[in-house]
Amino acid sequence: MSTRDRANTHDGAAVYSPGILKMYDWWVLGISNRCAWLCPTQSILLPFFQRHLTANHLDVGVGTGFYLANSPMHPAQRITLLDLNRNSLEAARARIASLQPSVVLEDVLNPSGALGEERFDSISLFFLMHCLPGGMADKARAFETLHRHLTPGGTLYGATILGDGAGHNWLGRRLMKLYNAKGLFGNKTDTLAGLESGLTRCFAKVKVWQHGKVALFTAQAPLH
Repeated sequence: MSTRDRANTHDGAAVYSPGILKMYDWWVLGISNRCAWLCPTQSILLPFFQRHLTANHLDVGVGTGFYLANSPMHPAQRITLLDLNRNSLEAARARIASLQPSVVLEDVLNPSGALGEERFDSISLFFLMHCLPGGMADKARAFETLHRHLTPGGTLYGATILGDGAGHNWLGRRLMKLYNAKGLFGNKTDTLAGLESGLTRCFAKVKVWQHGKVALFTAQAPLH
């Protein structure tokens, strides 16, 4: 990966200052998901997150911790939070403090091995992939990193905003142009087919579908 791409990985995460995080749920999970990306949080994304959440879970790209904070938990719940931004990690950890989550500062495209040999029954990546630099083939290195941390039969799942080819509405086009120009998004060329191809490099059982302008996906680790 070039020096420029390494910087851009941090660019996509660096925007999440404490002030921005205070507005994140209202702007991203509320207005943007409903009006720009046409994939409502409460009726589509949150139920999807809850459906695959297990008692041994890794959340990658944690945002504010909204999905975890609004999901029913299993007995003896184990949660690990992984992100490149300390502010996001602290916000999410504080929001689910009663669960005593583990916190890992890590870049999924340039991993340092901070997860060690840890394995999880479920791994979520909600609105992470469209923030990563490069084409989908480059971003798929995140799947290569994370599939090694799934237990046999475990599920990696998530959602990502598709690129220009998705046919965004007026608001979506303007947000796409702004966010990509600032390096907050890197998804202009991201497609459903590209996402599926990236997942199938690491997983045998993959499902990818589209709601509004968002791709949702599940991928299961082999049972042995």
